[in-house]
Amino acid sequence: MQFGRTYEEFEVGAVYKHWPGKTVTEYDDHLFCLLTMNHHPLHMDVNYAENTTDFGKNVVVGNYIYSLLLGMSVPDVSGKAIANLEIESLRHVAPTFHGDTIYGETTVLDKTPSRSKNDRGIVHVETKGYKQDGTLVCVFRRKVMVPTETYIKERGGEQPGRPQLKEQEK
Repeated sequence: MQFGRTYEEFEVGAVYKHWPGKTVTEYDDHLFCLLTMNHHPLHMDVNYAENTTDFGKNVVVGNYIYSLLLGMSVPDVSGKAIANLEIESLRHVAPTFHGDTIYGETTVLDKTPSRSKNDRGIVHVETKGYKQDGTLVCVFRRKVMVPTETYIKERGGEQPGRPQLKEQEK
């Protein structure tokens, strides 16, 4: 299983369709809200959402959807990253509700070699998230510093730091 890519493996224009999707539950939404101290009643209070909002039901907090998509992209984009450098833009395009399933895909917009170190480069990507019916819900662009193949080889290969199994005494 691939986990991230080296600089050489990224191609401008490539699209990575992240799999599997994730069905967002009420529990997911409430836990994220509680962990991040976002107690807005739109996300936490069914009575409020049903009776006082245009949506008529709870809306999943947008930063959970962003975080979910970011996580979905790790095996395809930033699994080998040295650093996430910048979130250039983030747009919440449409609401997500409990029970919706989120899917994501990332397009490589550009890549540039590092000016200061020749063992890494910067990859510029755009990730889009959409619901089970194809509705676009979230779009963000970011820049990720990724290693070259040389960097990986010099630091122990694909799984650096992974311990070797010791044989048991009989």
